[in-house]
Amino acid sequence: MKKVKIIGVPEHFNLPWHLAIEEGAFEVRGIDLVWTDIPEGTGRMSKMLAQKETDLAIILTEGIIKSIAEGNPSKIIQTYVATPLLWGIHVAFNSQYQSIPDLKSKSVAISRYGSGSHLMAVVNAQNQGWPTEGLKFKIVNNLEGAVKALTAGEADYFMWEHFTTKPLVTKKVFRRLGDCPTPWPCFVIAASNKFVKDKPGLLNHILEVINSYTEEFKMIPSIDRTLANRYGQKLEDVREWLTKTEWGQAEMTAESLTMVQQRLFDLQLIPEKLPVNELIP
Repeated sequence: MKKVKIIGVPEHFNLPWHLAIEEGAFEVRGIDLVWTDIPEGTGRMSKMLAQKETDLAIILTEGIIKSIAEGNPSKIIQTYVATPLLWGIHVAFNSQYQSIPDLKSKSVAISRYGSGSHLMAVVNAQNQGWPTEGLKFKIVNNLEGAVKALTAGEADYFMWEHFTTKPLVTKKVFRRLGDCPTPWPCFVIAASNKFVKDKPGLLNHILEVINSYTEEFKMIPSIDRTLANRYGQKLEDVREWLTKTEWGQAEMTAESLTMVQQRLFDLQLIPEKLPVNELIP
């Protein structure tokens, strides 16, 4: 058996990986795929890729592009989720803020610098016409940390995936003021340069398995109930999410990679725009 380490967030997007592992789809190909949940998200996963603590990561597009632009020796292998991510903009339930414009110049909780919650806070500020250089950040590590920070008044708002945070909105822990969708495919499969160079055949086997699972994922009987039960979601929320989500099985296009880089460069989040061939194998 060839051991491969893979990481991702503990969210519903990644259920195809867990099903494939549980059903032995990798094992029959001689692959021991070891999954580790990383609740801290993109910033932590980028660091783990850079430090060779993992071979593969299911990671936010904008986060890994920023990390590669800053020297992370990794590549984007292909799109994983082809549709945008819907980032909910949340305040504490009892907060005084009632609309997104109320949040101008307020403190935003982020999991860590370079994370999706950080980058999308900057994108949202630009969308609102706010000066991005004046944004104030409070590092909270993960969703649990954000709950504590907003409830205690240590930060004013927090951006996280709409459906993951929906139970907290339902329980009146958070109040959602609106959403900010990413203008690009949201999740990609990334690999360390070492893994790409040393194990190309193994990588292709892994892609064949997961792509077959994501192609058929929505056709699995009662997949909506499985998702609701495993991730503590309401059935109607899962069904709505499934209508908005499409998995991808192809390489990211040069146009998409250029567009993401341009947006990050305009926001002064990356030092320079890289040639596309430095982002993909």
